Amino acid sequence: MLPIILSSIAALGIIAERLWTLRASKVAPPHLLGQVWLWIKEKQLNGQKLKELRASSPLGEVLAAGLANSKHGREIMKECIEEAAARVIHELERYLNTLGTIAAMAPLMGLLGTVIGMIQIFSAFMGAGTTNAASLAGGISTALITTAAGLLVAIPALFFHRFLVRRVDELVVGMEQEAIKLVEVVQGDRDVDMGEPRVEIRETRKDTRKEGKKA
Repeated sequence: MLPIILSSIAALGIIAERLWTLRASKVAPPHLLGQVWLWIKEKQLNGQKLKELRASSPLGEVLAAGLANSKHGREIMKECIEEAAARVIHELERYLNTLGTIAAMAPLMGLLGTVIGMIQIFSAFMGAGTTNAASLAGGISTALITTAAGLLVAIPALFFHRFLVRRVDELVVGMEQEAIKLVEVVQGDRDVDMGEPRVEIRETRKDTRKEGKKA
């Protein structure tokens, strides 16, 4: 039971921390791009403003990376945005793999505890040489407690793991759209040409996951 209890505490901590961190208003403030465009129009965009933008939010970090390299052309700007996005996505996905691992391992730990308990019960009866149905039933029910505890930990952990992964997906899509708008505005092309290469933040995320699996 001790590993299951520790896993439940860790899962609760991760869920609370990620729900607080992955708020849309904190990751991708809705009016941030408008504020950046206002700085550009009023020629107020400087090193200090970029520093403030980078520290304001994950979306701000992505936009600041593009703005800092906007003078080098569209392609360089997109590459810098994608590099910044890789770092941001890594931070957004922090602890989610751990939460998924807890969701997968908790039932197995519960089942292991039940199996060990059953072995001890039958070993005790074999040593005594007698079998009491009431004692046997009580011992089995006690052994099954660990399985129930493992499932009670795994079900919420699995639910919140799927929920948080979906939230990260939505935030990444939103940041991708804002980054595309920034590139088109800064480079003087207001009409987004969908046939043109885009800022593939979602592809960056897939590459990040592949690298994590290889590691």
